[in-house]
Amino acid sequence: MNLLRKAAAVSCVALSMIALAGCGSQGSSSGKVFFSAHADATDYTGKLYNGVKAKAGAAGTEVEFLNANGDANLQIDQIYGAIDQKPAALIVLAVDGDAVIPAVEKANASGIPVIATNRDLNGGKFAKVMSDERQAGRLQGEYMAKHLPPDAKIVYLMGESSQSSAVQRWEGFKEACLDKRRDIQLLAKADGKWNESEGLKYMTLWMQVFPKIDAVIAGNDNMALGAMKALKAANRSQGVLISGVDAMDYAVAAVAAGDMSQTVKQDAEKTVDAINGLLQNALSGSVPTDDVKIPFTEITKDNVAQFK
Repeated sequence: MNLLRKAAAVSCVALSMIALAGCGSQGSSSGKVFFSAHADATDYTGKLYNGVKAKAGAAGTEVEFLNANGDANLQIDQIYGAIDQKPAALIVLAVDGDAVIPAVEKANASGIPVIATNRDLNGGKFAKVMSDERQAGRLQGEYMAKHLPPDAKIVYLMGESSQSSAVQRWEGFKEACLDKRRDIQLLAKADGKWNESEGLKYMTLWMQVFPKIDAVIAGNDNMALGAMKALKAANRSQGVLISGVDAMDYAVAAVAAGDMSQTVKQDAEKTVDAINGLLQNALSGSVPTDDVKIPFTEITKDNVAQFK
């Protein structure tokens, strides 16, 4: 009887060790980080990815880019595939903050830290590095309220209206300009999808409809660039104030040249530094839940020299 008990005890210990080994293997991290983005690694997204990749790479961590190409379902599939590889962390720029929730929750259940940036997530547990999008709109609105003549007529190019960042930038602009300068007339407002070609298309249409346009306010520099090209092609750029967001190199150059009046810098460098800090926490074994705010900075002819 004692021998049987001893044999059973040895078997239980062996099975427990096997089970523990299996659990440890299942939860272990590959050390890789996945950067899941809504679009290709260009413009602001490219600045974030390349910055994170450089800093993490210097510390010996591989960062792999996943391009959802604007497809929410594709992004979910890509994140599921990344989770199967047991990464050290996921960085997410969501196509759709609601649609991606199940993928974020799966990462949570798998013990994989999630860091959201640039675009908010509407569910699951995650750390985030964001800017106050309403602040960007307020800076644009304050500039226009100060510099536009009485009874000015303006048009507004919005980002993708389904995204909170686009809505908040519009709301910030409206509060700082239209709500305070009741004489300013909003002639038209359109969803320009963050896209240069959409900005060019709408500006071309609006010039055919409206004989006078005093300003173009765009939710990002791409749309502002499209509008600027349309105005120049029609010889109507003189005296028109143009404002964008992101402080892309071409926009800063346009402000310096007088072709744009303003761009608002979303600080990619500070965002990258904050993301890297959260990644270091994740790599050391903790799951970050921080909410880091990165302020915007206005760039006009008065201070553009320091940003060139």
